[in-house]
Amino acid sequence: MKIKRYLRYLLGLLFVAAGANHFFNPGLYYPLIPDYLIYPVFFNYLSGALEMFFGAGLLTTRFSRLSAYGILGLLIAFIPAHIHHIRMDGCVSEQICIPLWAAWVRLLFVQPLLIFWAWIYTGAAGRSATGTVDT
Repeated sequence: MKIKRYLRYLLGLLFVAAGANHFFNPGLYYPLIPDYLIYPVFFNYLSGALEMFFGAGLLTTRFSRLSAYGILGLLIAFIPAHIHHIRMDGCVSEQICIPLWAAWVRLLFVQPLLIFWAWIYTGAAGRSATGTVDT
């Protein structure tokens, strides 16, 4: 399926770009990191590096499945940041201030959509009852 492959490439490129942005514009991400994570600089760079790593892996056939699982893990790990954004009424800083409804949409619709998108490439979506993967 060419469309599925192109969408995998698109997801991979989006994660590579998003991860790179953690290095080009780190100050944008610090306010999104919940206060209980006491090393925001470390977590910003770690998440950016992992986004780039898993995004690049998604661009390959050999590592796409493992990378999809990595992206799933990241997306789940980012849920507390989305909740933190909501708890701050959508404004965690002057740079990151969105309407509260938009923060809820991001948590309840965008995040699950991204999780589903990554899950498709784990191979779990195409497994039959016999355990084989449909292509």
